[in-house]
Amino acid sequence: MEDYRESELKNFCSRNILIILGFSCIIAVIALIAVGLTQNKPLPENVKYGIVLDAGSSHTSLYIYKWPAEKENDTGVVHQVTECKLKGPGISRYAQKLSEIDIYLTACMVRATQVVPKSRHQETPVYLGATAGMRLLRIENEQLADKVLAAVARSLSNYYFDFQGARIITGQEEGAYGWITINYLLGKFTQKTSWLNLRPNEDSALETYGALDLGGASTQITFVPQDKEIESPSNALHFRLYGRDYSVYTHSFLCYGKDQALRQKLAKDIQGTNGTLRDPCFHPGYETVMNVSDLYSSPCTKRYERTLPFDQFQIQGTGNYQQCQQSILQLFNTSYCPYSHCSFNGIFLPSLHGDFGAFSAYYYVMEFLNFTSEETPSQEKMTDTMEKFCSQPWEELKTHFGNVKEKYLSEYCFSGTYILSLLVSGYGFTADSWKNIHFMGKIQSSNVGWTLGYMLNLTNMIPAEQPLSTPLTHSTYVFLMALFSVILVAVIIIGVFIFHKPSYFWKDMV
Repeated sequence: MEDYRESELKNFCSRNILIILGFSCIIAVIALIAVGLTQNKPLPENVKYGIVLDAGSSHTSLYIYKWPAEKENDTGVVHQVTECKLKGPGISRYAQKLSEIDIYLTACMVRATQVVPKSRHQETPVYLGATAGMRLLRIENEQLADKVLAAVARSLSNYYFDFQGARIITGQEEGAYGWITINYLLGKFTQKTSWLNLRPNEDSALETYGALDLGGASTQITFVPQDKEIESPSNALHFRLYGRDYSVYTHSFLCYGKDQALRQKLAKDIQGTNGTLRDPCFHPGYETVMNVSDLYSSPCTKRYERTLPFDQFQIQGTGNYQQCQQSILQLFNTSYCPYSHCSFNGIFLPSLHGDFGAFSAYYYVMEFLNFTSEETPSQEKMTDTMEKFCSQPWEELKTHFGNVKEKYLSEYCFSGTYILSLLVSGYGFTADSWKNIHFMGKIQSSNVGWTLGYMLNLTNMIPAEQPLSTPLTHSTYVFLMALFSVILVAVIIIGVFIFHKPSYFWKDMV
């Protein structure tokens, strides 16, 4: 009787264990299928491309972007394949020689046909955005600006790409797209989620970076203020990206890019001279001659235009950083402000907040001055370096930097001084907030600038709402698949063993 009860007990326990193991097996199979269906993405064979031409005031660059079509709305997917710089000045300089635009564009467009697979040519969009150089030309002669864009459009339409138009973008757009680019590449728009917690915590959202862009003819500042109130409606932008709302401040200062700022300074300083300008923003021993008509040809210098008793003037460098800075500061009118806080020229500027990425000419100038190889140096260190650099004799500098074009080399003293003056006196960065500026050339092999943000916007690559779920990382996916597979195999082996050899399992209980 006792043996019978013991046998019944063993059979009862065996059945329950088999039921539990069977249930575990079913759960493991369901988990495997669920993970496989939701996370196993096909290989990105369907690759898409996009081409953007940045037609700046001093030059034009072509950028080619690439992304797997299956992941169009996952942040950080789009990356830059290559960059091609067109030989020659900006397109606004071709206003009087429209017939040369074809040749101007040819080399980089042929390069694009080689980089983008031929099978993708017809579906690859091409965009050209012209910035401050063309904005100035439009102010000066709107019909001429239209002719330049029409000539560019005709030339780009000759290629087998999907040409989407050539247009002059506004300063506000340039600032906004630069802000989108830098935060897209830094992954600031989406929150990281774990596979156990598919709904990200709103409080854990990373703060966005501000964007500082410096070109040849304009400069932009764009960021999300801590105080949501933007007193000047024309400086306010509102975005909804990946399920979050952003109230963004932006302003573009036309004529305050580094090239036009230099022209403004020269037009201001030449007044009252006898045709010789001793300029502290150029190195000792540097000399050059400039036509007055060339100086006054820009809309940016009209406010300084005077009838002068000479047609040409000579610039003689004296190389004094402090005096150069004093001359530059006169370009910023800080005598009035119709708002609670301003930058200069009566333009509203909220209190600076958060980190800022400084790119384009900010980066190129600072890279030359060796300020980008480490964390942003203090204002004091940069001032000391600039004082020594500007006072360096021109002949000595040419010997040391023989591979740099003389035009660029001669202007680094002015450009470096101008950048420091603009950031400190123009925007109000203090010794404390200065450390929040990061000079950036590239992020993850993509150039920082407005072009990527421009393409993302025009191709609707950034959704307004957050995706319902975030795919697991490849390593997590592989781990879970391996874990569930091991569990499944172990459950099957144990179940079969118990079913066929229950006596081995119970022998220790006898």
